[in-house]
Amino acid sequence: MTEQATPQFSLQRIYVKDLSFEAPKSPEIFRQEWNPSVQLDLNTRTKTLDNDFHEVVLTLSVTVKTGEETAFIAEVQQGGIFLIKGLDAPSMSHTLGAFCPNILFPYAREALDNLVTRGSFPALMLAPVNFDALYAQEMARVNAEAQGATQQ
Repeated sequence: MTEQATPQFSLQRIYVKDLSFEAPKSPEIFRQEWNPSVQLDLNTRTKTLDNDFHEVVLTLSVTVKTGEETAFIAEVQQGGIFLIKGLDAPSMSHTLGAFCPNILFPYAREALDNLVTRGSFPALMLAPVNFDALYAQEMARVNAEAQGATQQ
């Protein structure tokens, strides 16, 4: 009798790995007309720990300018430790690359919003992110690069 590995997924811990906030033009920026432009960069990285534990870190970096002046730069690295076992390689890749960041995003968004309001700027309400679509785009890019490399 063979025993099939039953897939398991368990969130072990969510934590802030790093927080950063800089308002290089304060207090002068508060006296200017507020006409913000927001640039959001997001990134994920994963690290395999021992015994089927994995760390996933979602980084959100926001630069807000009003005109040519940088109002503030804020960054949060939201980490999570997940127990994941019994998945095949494609499912594991998708879980680490899309499912886990989707769990971490609300925490990262709230931490970033908290940083910004503590800096005395208007709340930064980031729109939801479709990590499944971003993961699919990244896999398509990787596959295209792999095909290009084999054709050379």
